[in-house]
Amino acid sequence: MFGAFRPSHVNLSGLLWKTPWKLSPTRKANARARLKKVDAVIEAVRASGVQCGSLTQALELPKEHEMPARDKYTIFSPNAKGYRKGIHKVPKWTRVRAAPSL
Repeated sequence: MFGAFRPSHVNLSGLLWKTPWKLSPTRKANARARLKKVDAVIEAVRASGVQCGSLTQALELPKEHEMPARDKYTIFSPNAKGYRKGIHKVPKWTRVRAAPSL
């Protein structure tokens, strides 16, 4: 019959771990919490009196409450339809400097 090969989830449908097509409310809340922690770190470094180019660039970024949902939950991708894709499709969820507007 089939020999030594038995059908399994991986053999039948490909990837066993699939990425959901949209973010769940819990994952959105976690993303917002991470952005707030980044804002807190930037503010702590600014309050310490340290001055450097990276801090200057970080202070130019909007804070979490100032960011539109489009920027919180999606990221620029030159290969994606509409040039945006969900942050859960990217290996690193940390804040990345936004691409220039077209």
